[in-house]
Amino acid sequence: MPWYLHLALRQLFPTGRRFPFFTVISTLGVTLGVALLIIVMGVMGGFAYEIKHKIVDTEGDVQVKARGWIADAPAVVRKVESVPGVAAATPYASDHVLIMFGGKSIYPELRGVDVGSVLRVTPLNKYMLVGTIDDLDDDSIIMSTQLAASLGASVGDTVDVYSPLTLWKMGQDAVFLPRQAKVVGILEIGHQQLDSSTVYATLRLAQDLYGLGTTVHGIDVRLDPGVNEDDGAARINAVLPQDVRAFSWEDSFSDFLWVLNLERNMIFFLLLFIVIVAAFSVMSSLLISVVRKTREIGLLGALGGRPIHVAACFCAQGLFIGVLGTVAGLALGFTALAFRNDVVLWITRVTQRQEVMRRFYQFSELPSHITGGTVALIAVMTIVISTLAGLLPAWKAARLKPVEALRSE
Repeated sequence: MPWYLHLALRQLFPTGRRFPFFTVISTLGVTLGVALLIIVMGVMGGFAYEIKHKIVDTEGDVQVKARGWIADAPAVVRKVESVPGVAAATPYASDHVLIMFGGKSIYPELRGVDVGSVLRVTPLNKYMLVGTIDDLDDDSIIMSTQLAASLGASVGDTVDVYSPLTLWKMGQDAVFLPRQAKVVGILEIGHQQLDSSTVYATLRLAQDLYGLGTTVHGIDVRLDPGVNEDDGAARINAVLPQDVRAFSWEDSFSDFLWVLNLERNMIFFLLLFIVIVAAFSVMSSLLISVVRKTREIGLLGALGGRPIHVAACFCAQGLFIGVLGTVAGLALGFTALAFRNDVVLWITRVTQRQEVMRRFYQFSELPSHITGGTVALIAVMTIVISTLAGLLPAWKAARLKPVEALRSE
């Protein structure tokens, strides 16, 4: 090991001292900054990751839509399924309805699905708490958990479903009676918004309620594993007529994803200042060390130490603090993420705010997901910033002339 690196380690961890105060305090600042970055970016990434999977699980990788309605849905489905990389496709009809039960009313989105093909595209059965998608018929519906709780309905109850066509029929002086449907299942997707506003029915029931006849609103598509959504959508568009287009889930929710990514990047940028503040603390401590060790620095020059080696000694101290703080921060951050739900559950119980968290954050549990690229970016930037914090002290130490430094008191 070069002498200047050995000396840097000896200054950080001097022999005979069990508690190197400067080293611990400087490292602790970097550790807390890295840990906070890992925790926040993990939670933000968890929201994005969970939202993606909820979208894909309920609406497929790609959606085929027309400017109006898709007239010949079976023919379009066959064309889509003939495209390489497409695993399955299923038609759907979706709009809002009014559901009344026991004097209560609610306005959820009713999604009509083809019972014979929907499970090959959207694995809804894994979210079912009671019943299965196969239990659906033209006189029944499946309700999400919180929607059923809001109405006070349960499996076996019969609810009144009012179509959006009711107002139009009233304008035509026509009577349009509500459709009675039996609740045959309850599902819980795990997202507050979906669990409080989603109803599933057969495609024929939805077509009757919306006055679609044999047309549909769109087609959900599941791609083979490993197929990129944008590439899959482009292949599908190549076989579709001009008035029918395929969109990846990212295209369909581009505005929402843009806002989510902007929020994530801004939070990362703001929290990075914590590491920068810790780096200034390292810099000030190293500057004090240069002033206190002026004579020692002069002695190194007198013994033949080159200015660049003297500078490297102080830069190396910033590097060692950055590496040590990054490792400790990663360990602390991932430990906190592992116990995040326990901590959040304890806080919500103490403050009696369980329902507030569900209502505002849309998830029953705090999600977490962080990619290797994000971890690498945090680690590299922290180490670089800590190393740069040693540049000014290193420059000041390198400029000291041995004779003047040895005369310093």
